[in-house]
Amino acid sequence: MSTSSDAPTTPADRAQGQTLWGGRFNAKPAAIMQAINVSIGVDQRLWQQDLAGSRAHCRMLEKQGIIAAADAAAIQSGLDTVEGEIRDGSFPFRDAYEDIHMNVEARLAELIGEPSGRLHTARSRNDQVATDFRLWVRDACDRTVDQLQGLQRVLLARADQHAADLMPGFTHLQTAQPVTFGHHLMAYVEMFGRDASRFADARTRMNENPLGAAALAGSPFPVDRDMTSAELGFDRPMGNSLDAVSDRDFALESLAAATICAGHLSRLAEEIVVWMTPMFGFATLPDDLTTGSSIMPQKRNPDAAELVRAKTGRILGSFVALSTVMKGLPLAYSKDMQEDKPPVFEAFDALDLAVAAMTAMIGVIQPNTENMRAAAGAGFSTATDLADWLVRELNLPFRKAHHVTGAAVKRAEALGVDLSQLPLAELQSLEAGVTEAVYKVLTPEASCASRQSFGGTAPEQVRARIVEWKTRLS
Repeated sequence: MSTSSDAPTTPADRAQGQTLWGGRFNAKPAAIMQAINVSIGVDQRLWQQDLAGSRAHCRMLEKQGIIAAADAAAIQSGLDTVEGEIRDGSFPFRDAYEDIHMNVEARLAELIGEPSGRLHTARSRNDQVATDFRLWVRDACDRTVDQLQGLQRVLLARADQHAADLMPGFTHLQTAQPVTFGHHLMAYVEMFGRDASRFADARTRMNENPLGAAALAGSPFPVDRDMTSAELGFDRPMGNSLDAVSDRDFALESLAAATICAGHLSRLAEEIVVWMTPMFGFATLPDDLTTGSSIMPQKRNPDAAELVRAKTGRILGSFVALSTVMKGLPLAYSKDMQEDKPPVFEAFDALDLAVAAMTAMIGVIQPNTENMRAAAGAGFSTATDLADWLVRELNLPFRKAHHVTGAAVKRAEALGVDLSQLPLAELQSLEAGVTEAVYKVLTPEASCASRQSFGGTAPEQVRARIVEWKTRLS
């Protein structure tokens, strides 16, 4: 949004499509200038924020005696009419007026005449758009926190159902140790909790009011910036007028939080894709959240999960795009910053859809607990339990116990058996002190049950953490 001159224009001029800043110019913008300059197709999404800012600004101007009460009443009435028209779809959005601010002001002139020209007193489109955009991003952060907490609640419910159901835990996508499916789901509850906190933190930092900074230097009028801050739900006015109109770090920080969140969504989506392969066979999604193939009738494709995974590219791309726009801009405002909104809108649209899709999938995914249990015991997943037993019961140094266990795995592999089936004599040939008691720790159930440290996979620990999160989210 370019800085606006306050040169007077008549309502008739505005109705005929004259620019609201045209007093300095002898000619209208060329077609290519209009094409590259216009942004109403994008920023009309800011209409609610723009009306809120204008109403607050108008009330402040009246209270401070900057405009007359009659003019303020006419402006407020006109803004009500504009809102009604936008809501019912009759508002005439016009490219001739470039952006949402000028479209609203031009329509206000058509509706109420001369008083409309007083609304822009003591403000610029620079502080106006900075305020509108900050309000929009603030709302988006609030909405995302609510959505993430909804996803967490669904994850908690499923984790509660499967707090004791075994599955293999992986490192390097290789079987590592047995865990429970509930414990696995709870890992994402923690991740999305941090994501929500990042959006909340960003919201706290952005909740300062740019309105009153005007074009870049502040206003000579006796404006009350504390009043407009309170009206718009900001904690305080921004403390430097140059900073207020020229930075978009609040949007960048929100995009950074969105990018991290998208990464977590993508990881969970990838796991759903893997779980649904016949080679894993850990889970299925219902027909209404999968698709088929146009040529292979047997296929059930996890397209919803794959598309959630793909949204990460759009969201990360938005962060890179806005970072590139803002890089190297001298203070204060530059028209480059008109390009701040498309990546933010696109990123939050993608994130909204991804969180909603993931919430739907988690709510109905059906784990194959038998396949998971069988896999949990495969691949010598209790090898660490053998090493830990050697340390606890025989007082071996862990590194020696690790070596003995590795040799036991090698011998079991050669014999084609699991560790729990390896004869005692074979174990004693590797470490003489081994007794029959060792077999009690070599089942996946025993392995999980033993992990009683805080945050561990023991079902009791999983259920305790579920209770903590349910309390936190209530």
